[in-house]
Amino acid sequence: MERREFLQVSGAAAGALIIPVWGRPVGDFAGSLTPIPTADKKRLADAGLTAARGRGATYADVRIGRYLNQFIQSRETKIQNITNTESYGVGIRVIAGGTWGFAATNDVTEDGVARAAAQAVAIAKANARLQVEPVQLAPQRGYGEVSWRTPITKNAFEVPISEKADLLLAVANEALKTGANFVNAGLFLVNEQKYFASTDGSYIDQDVHRIWPNFGVTLVNQETGKFETRQALSAPMGMGWEYLAGRPEGRVAGPTAVTYAMSYDMIEDARNAAREAKEKMAAKSVEAGKYDLVLDPSHLWLTIHESVGHPLELDRVLGYEANYAGTSFATLDKWRSKSFNYGSPLVTLFADKTQPGSLGAVGYDDEGVKTKRWDLVKDGILVNYQAIRDQVHILGESESQGCCYADNWSSIQFQRMPNVSLAPATAALTPAEMIAGVDKGIYIVGDSSYSIDQQRYNFQFTGQLFFEIAGGKIVGMLRDVAYQSNTQEFWNSCVQICDQRDYRMGGSFFDGKGQPGQISAVSHGSSTARFNGVNVINTARRL
Repeated sequence: MERREFLQVSGAAAGALIIPVWGRPVGDFAGSLTPIPTADKKRLADAGLTAARGRGATYADVRIGRYLNQFIQSRETKIQNITNTESYGVGIRVIAGGTWGFAATNDVTEDGVARAAAQAVAIAKANARLQVEPVQLAPQRGYGEVSWRTPITKNAFEVPISEKADLLLAVANEALKTGANFVNAGLFLVNEQKYFASTDGSYIDQDVHRIWPNFGVTLVNQETGKFETRQALSAPMGMGWEYLAGRPEGRVAGPTAVTYAMSYDMIEDARNAAREAKEKMAAKSVEAGKYDLVLDPSHLWLTIHESVGHPLELDRVLGYEANYAGTSFATLDKWRSKSFNYGSPLVTLFADKTQPGSLGAVGYDDEGVKTKRWDLVKDGILVNYQAIRDQVHILGESESQGCCYADNWSSIQFQRMPNVSLAPATAALTPAEMIAGVDKGIYIVGDSSYSIDQQRYNFQFTGQLFFEIAGGKIVGMLRDVAYQSNTQEFWNSCVQICDQRDYRMGGSFFDGKGQPGQISAVSHGSSTARFNGVNVINTARRL
């Protein structure tokens, strides 16, 4: 459908559009964006808490959630798909007989919530017959009635569809004009309206926003049939429409790399993507061997996610994820030794759910714990994990780290990865200065495919763009590059990190975990970093 036709049809049908959500018809987002009155949510939550205590629960929490999603996708100069979804309901978690129980309902009435609470208690008591060790829940003070909102300046859900369509088509037109043969583009928007109440005395109202603009361009050599691609260098962010409405804060070092901190120019990136795909077509194939790697934050975020974020989830370390996703090499004995060298002394990796603009930023997690920052690896030494209220006693701690999350009101909350990032260096250093000190190396920009074993130890990563460094200068583009290492060897090869001026975030909008599966969104920040003597392979010659 051409854009003009789409706008005519969608405009005429807007009032008639009906989307079934949990058996309840919903129109467009105009009414759904209006928050539920806080007093109504408190009344519903109290009905659940009262019912749970009356049935014998020693602890209970109630989550009332409205989850809005919007996905817009285009192919070349046509809008192909627009999806609006809304999900609304209540999840209730209790402890009875020293055991967890959970139930959820889309009957959002006092009676419906009370029935779900009674069911959760019944499930807990049934489970208690098989429980070997009772739940040890870290104490948590109640915060009373508090609220938190992603500090957006423009709600992306309130931006007209026509404006979003115009942006995607402008992206496509720019890439096609610059030489691309094919362009896919999309906008992903999420709004979580979450209300949490617990028998600890918390009533927490939160409004969470996330956005991810993305595209991919493909350039085809008509004579040979060979093709090259380049994906967007955008980062998904915990922001509103202002992420796309502003101008970029600047280009980072490198001849073609375009990444942005808190603002992203999607059209400029599409123009550069088409040009860089053409350059990749003519680039020389890499010679396998040892190289010093200079890794841009647009690439390094994924390596952090896989080799640090996942192996330091405490539930994974304990084996709770073994059936679905494996275990972790970073076992408790390594942490207890207080001397395990996860990385070089330059490497400090921290968890932080308070970072402005990050995907994981919230005021409170999904069990009512105020979020914070803490170190996982300090000066190269493994010092901590990611843990929630029923796990921290294993670490000898008395307070949750605030990283509990559920992806929907119908899902039970459990430990999820917070934002995990590499701390920038305190000494002044720019990417250009870093590159100037490299004799034989490769500068890697953007994320792409990867492989890592089930203990998150041995791995292989590749990227979007590769630039050869010789004698302290970038001398041209390379292709067919991937690097191999193991987590401990890789992070111990880190010899330089740029300072805070270069710090940027990347992230995952759809990080999967658990059975039944849930998704979450998480950011990973870093400055450009240098890793010496890393094994690089030629991916084309391995086929």
